[in-house]
Amino acid sequence: MIAPLGRGIADGDSDRTGGPETFRILHVSTGNVCRSPITERLTRHGFADRLGGSTQALGIESTEGLIVESAGTWGHEGAPMEAHAATVLTDFGADPAGFLGRELLDEHVIRADLVLTATRDHRAQVISMGHSAGLRTFTLKEFTRLVRAIDPATLPDPDSAGGVVDRARVLVRAAAALRGWLLAPSPDADEVYDPYGAPITYFRSVGAEINTALDPVITALTGRPAPAHRC
Repeated sequence: MIAPLGRGIADGDSDRTGGPETFRILHVSTGNVCRSPITERLTRHGFADRLGGSTQALGIESTEGLIVESAGTWGHEGAPMEAHAATVLTDFGADPAGFLGRELLDEHVIRADLVLTATRDHRAQVISMGHSAGLRTFTLKEFTRLVRAIDPATLPDPDSAGGVVDRARVLVRAAAALRGWLLAPSPDADEVYDPYGAPITYFRSVGAEINTALDPVITALTGRPAPAHRC
């Protein structure tokens, strides 16, 4: 499923998820030029690492039905990602090429099966848009914390008929059920702070923070741990 120039929803994609065999993940930050591009491309890279397939940069990539995209609450429409963000992605072996920023629209929220935001404020903004988004919208770090508490044995086998798509849907429901019981240890624990305008060293620390938070999420979604890379 490919949309031209990374613009978002494919023509004729009329339902929320793009069909029963797809699961759409939306990453949200402010400008869609730093945090959410890093998170989007690291997620794609992680899926390709675990499930195989390309890490195609242009358009929306679908790996075994998992579609990953991003947008910003004050998105710089059509802008490239920040140069330091691209450098961070290259450091992790992910592909920054062809990215274009987007402003968050109702249609993005409507069609997302899982929305992962950089901060609690972003989460609140997404939920305030309506579309019954509350049970499928989390900060990235919040979702990581909840996912760590879910027994993988309770999730569908990724090799079953429904594959990783069924597994992802069950995982989101399980995380939503846990949210009121497993609270953040501190107000800042669920935040990924904005590196916009900061030096590359800070971008790299934010990139490492995002990568660490994503690893258990991608493992839970796919049912496969990160492969061991040889030096």
